[in-house]
Amino acid sequence: MHIRPGRDGDVATVLAMFDSAVTWLSAHGRTGQWGERPFTGDERRTEQVASWLAGGGMRIAERDGRPAGCISVGPAHGYVTPAAEPELYVQALVTDRGHAGHGVGRALLEWAFGEARERGVGLVRVDCYAGGDGRLVAYYESCGFIRSAPFTVGEWPGMLLHRHV
Repeated sequence: MHIRPGRDGDVATVLAMFDSAVTWLSAHGRTGQWGERPFTGDERRTEQVASWLAGGGMRIAERDGRPAGCISVGPAHGYVTPAAEPELYVQALVTDRGHAGHGVGRALLEWAFGEARERGVGLVRVDCYAGGDGRLVAYYESCGFIRSAPFTVGEWPGMLLHRHV
């Protein structure tokens, strides 16, 4: 697996990754995380992904030469409690469902842990959907994150997690 910086053309690629995830989640009755609508064609989602690319924190994992997942690191989202120490914040993590089960998400998180160490930052934080069956929170815990605090945005239940590296 190769992890590279985001580049021109990746916005559409990342939107398609989210589309595949939304389709899969919807097919399994798990619409609480990202809803049921594709990200492609949604102006707000397009601007969000473009901001990750422009911010310089977007990385793309390629598997067999094809984009398989995306992570973006940057400033923490405004809806979470500010960190008490310098941090690297995971703004987004998505794996194309065509590459599910091949460790793409874990590889991208390992990149983030290494990036934090290179920057001399000891804290990595992420937030995620905490509703439904709780599998997403459990996934991050299996990657070494610890629950920090639950939160809600409107009616969307979230969990803030952290890991010291």
